[in-house]
Formats: sequence, structure tokens, C-alpha cells
Amino acid sequence: MNIGIVCYPTFGGSGVVATELGKALAQRGHRVHFITYSQPVRLDFFNENLFYHEVYVPTYPLFQFPPYESALASKMVDIVQNEKLDVLHVHYAIPHASAAYLAKQILRSRGITAPVVTTLHGTDITLVGKDASYEPVVTFSINQSDGVTSVSADLRRETYEYFPVEHKIEVIPNFIDLQRFKKQEKSHFRTAIAPDGEKILLHTSNFRSVKRVEDVLRIFAGVRQVLPAKLLLVGDGPDRTRMEKLARELDCQRDVRFLGKLEAVEEVLSVSDLFLMPSENESFGLAALEAMACEVPVVSTNAGGIPELNVHGVTGMLSNIGDVDDMVKNALYVLDDENLPRFKAAARARAEEFAVGNIVPLYEDCYERAMQLALQAS
Repeated sequence: MNIGIVCYPTFGGSGVVATELGKALAQRGHRVHFITYSQPVRLDFFNENLFYHEVYVPTYPLFQFPPYESALASKMVDIVQNEKLDVLHVHYAIPHASAAYLAKQILRSRGITAPVVTTLHGTDITLVGKDASYEPVVTFSINQSDGVTSVSADLRRETYEYFPVEHKIEVIPNFIDLQRFKKQEKSHFRTAIAPDGEKILLHTSNFRSVKRVEDVLRIFAGVRQVLPAKLLLVGDGPDRTRMEKLARELDCQRDVRFLGKLEAVEEVLSVSDLFLMPSENESFGLAALEAMACEVPVVSTNAGGIPELNVHGVTGMLSNIGDVDDMVKNALYVLDDENLPRFKAAARARAEEFAVGNIVPLYEDCYERAMQLALQAS
């Protein structure tokens, strides 16, 4: 199959999932063409079935904002036509789904069928898409797709609740490369971080308000009052400076390390004992899945799609949003030496259910159905 993947090329969840999916499809023998404005950060190895096509957006004094959507649609037309793509898979509704619809109509005028599969990842529905400036376009683009998927049942529910979507939405969860994300022997690294055998807590995010990084620090401060611990914070974003200040206010800055953006996050996960995800909303919780694959249990909120991944009392613990005291109690329970081995083993076992080999065939089936639907419509 010849597949075009349109995504954001950044560290964000949708871009990571799209890139990892493309790599997995290429390893299964498909030809995969990435179409975006810069090379995806996870597109980090050579494969004869992987191709990257940059969307160039010219700037003119007339344009206050460069017309990326038009340039993207034109690039889709070019790649579908010249590379003979069988299907376009667009990740994140805005602006990829609407650009794909425009490309599809242009190609139809040239006698070319271009099936489109749209994957909804979260904030394209729960935040950005709800804005009145975008809602009609988001709804129309979803309904005009030949296949629609969401990364969790909760996101599907929310899409139907807030948008007049008529299209059937198939739930295909995120997946994990278990060869990459697994516990590694990093005893020297752990000793450097926790020389006296302290427990290591970890949080990774884009440091935005929805991630509630302040709660992470307050949970850690509560845990630290009971047992020796260190906190590693991976990522960067608008709230980082404020969090550095809060760490000083809580007088725990000596035990907190801000590591910034890391590509090899599995190395940090391999030395961690507990992953904290107190998010206000997560459509799936990919960072938690990566942690679980490295045998790190999760203390999280029960928001969005997280309960579909993190099983309360088995792979970790769930609390209500903002209930820091409960998350402290849960963290101490998981970190207890009698409980931690059980949680670690269960976390890895749960992650194995989301192995790439279990999930990618669901997308292949989705492509086949979209192609058949597009042919019938033409």
C-alpha cells in the first residue's frame, strides 16, 4: 500500500503517534510518505519505504499569516498524483482534515480518487475544535472523510457530544514500540541521580496549564515529607519558569531536576519508580503508556481517556483532578517496597496489550475500508 501521512512534526502526541505509525507501516512493507512543514522529530532512521515531502509556504507582504492550509493541500495533490498514493491519513483535524478535503476535490476533478482517513487526537476536538471560529470546518471535514478514528472511547464520546458528526468513529488506541520502550540497565545513571537510594518520581509534558505541573510539584513535596525522593521533569513550555519558582517556594529545588526536552526518554524512564500524570485532560495518555512499558507505574487523574489505560489498583492509581492529597496518598502506597514490584510488573503487562503489532493492523483494515468507500462514492 502507498500511504500519505500528514501530521505536525513536533514532540506533541499526535506527531509522535503519526511518525511511529509511519515507521511501523514501512517496516511492514508499505511505502509511506510524510507530508508536513519540517521533518518529524521521530523520523530518525533510514528505511527504503520512508519518504519525506516538505510543505513550502511562500511569504508575501500581502499575507499577514502565511496560507499553510492552501500550500498543504497543493502538496497533497502533487504527492498523491505523482507518487500514486492509495490513501491519505491525516492526524489532528485542524488544519489537516480540511486541507485533505480540498486536495480530494482537486484530485477528483482530475479523475483521481483520494481516500482520506482522519485521526482525532484530543485538543483538536476538546479545545481548538470547540472554538466557534473552527467548529463548522472541523465538523464538515470529519463528515467528509472516508474513515475517522479516535485514540480513545472518551474522545469519541466527546466528539459526538460537541459536534454534529454523522460519521462512524472507530476507536484505535495509541501503541508502543516495546523494543524501544523497555527497562534498561542504567544503575550508574540512577546512582548519580539518587546516590542514597531515594525513590525517583518522573513527569514528562509540554508544561502547559492542562498538564497541571504545579500539582506534580505539590505531590512530590508531600511524598518527600514521608520518604526520601527525587523528581525528574522532562519537557519544556510556558509554565516552566513558574514551576522553577514554585520548587524554590516549596523548598524542594535541591531534589528536583528540570531536564528539558529529551529524545531518549526511555533512558530516564528506566531509572524511575513512579510516573505522575495529574492532567486536567488527556485523550489517551501516551506518556503514561511509555512509562508503563518501562515498568513504571502511574499515579494519574481519572480524566479523559486515562482510565482506559491506567487500571486503578493494578498498573497505578487514579484520583480526581486537583486532589493532590489523594495523589500523595496513592503515590506513597505504590512506592511502598511491598507494593512496588507488583505495580511495576502489572504496568509492563498492560503496556504489552498496546504493542505496535496489535494496533497497526487495525489501521491497515481502516485504510482498506476507506479505499472501498471512496471507490463506491466515485
